[in-house]
Amino acid sequence: MNRITWPAPAKLNLFLHVNGRRPDGYHELQTLFIFLEHGDTLHFEVTAGDALTLSPAIPGVPDEQNLVVRAARLLQARLPAPKGARITLNKVLPMGGGIGGGSSDAATTLVALNELWGAGLSVDELAALGVQLGADVPVFVRGNAAFAEGVGEKLQPVTVPERWYLVVNPHCHVATAAVFQDPELPRNTPKMGLQNLLEGEWKNDCELLVKKRYPEVANALGWLLEYAPSRMTGTGACVFAAFEDESLAREVLAKLPDELTGFVAKGVNISPLLRALQQVRESGLVESV
Repeated sequence: MNRITWPAPAKLNLFLHVNGRRPDGYHELQTLFIFLEHGDTLHFEVTAGDALTLSPAIPGVPDEQNLVVRAARLLQARLPAPKGARITLNKVLPMGGGIGGGSSDAATTLVALNELWGAGLSVDELAALGVQLGADVPVFVRGNAAFAEGVGEKLQPVTVPERWYLVVNPHCHVATAAVFQDPELPRNTPKMGLQNLLEGEWKNDCELLVKKRYPEVANALGWLLEYAPSRMTGTGACVFAAFEDESLAREVLAKLPDELTGFVAKGVNISPLLRALQQVRESGLVESV
């Protein structure tokens, strides 16, 4: 089974509106998720017993705090008999970048091990496990571009034009919790219907605050805006611009200042993870290895 590569794709929030704060402290949101054909990859080898190992270790993140291990433990608890796994994570997505690295890794772990362990959980059951790990995990589990409401748990599949994106990383870590706890965060964008949102001008309500708190984000966004309409994704730190074709995006990437890094990837409505799962099931690869 270690021959199977499972993708953990990046995501973008094409818009992010903060509609208010609930009495429990969580925020009401409206946002639009798409996936990118770029991300981390994971390999899983099923083992006897219930031991779970993850390599290589992520500096500063103990295994039991790592979302991959936590996801595996949650699923393991639903098994009728013990099973373990050796997990290898090829990490390319930045932490605290707003493109879903940790959440996507957790979702891929749930989806892949559900298949490899023969756990038999439904997509709804996996998504319910995922929300215990983070608000963004269910959208990765389900694998469809989605309009999200509530605290991010109400998902409606959507189809948007699949364009090419240049994503720029300003190399600072933005903590989502800190952004949502900040008293200067706007929390009063009126809720709108999906069609009006899709036809309107897209914005990110967290962007002005994050630019103020993190000059690196402001600088990256200022640079990218010289070439195309650009926004921040999620609570940052990464910023992005859409292009009609790959060559235009790569032309701008080639001009990237030395202090920034970035990548070009196609935005897709169906997650690479969902496509990989379908391929595994069609090939019968899980049963044959």
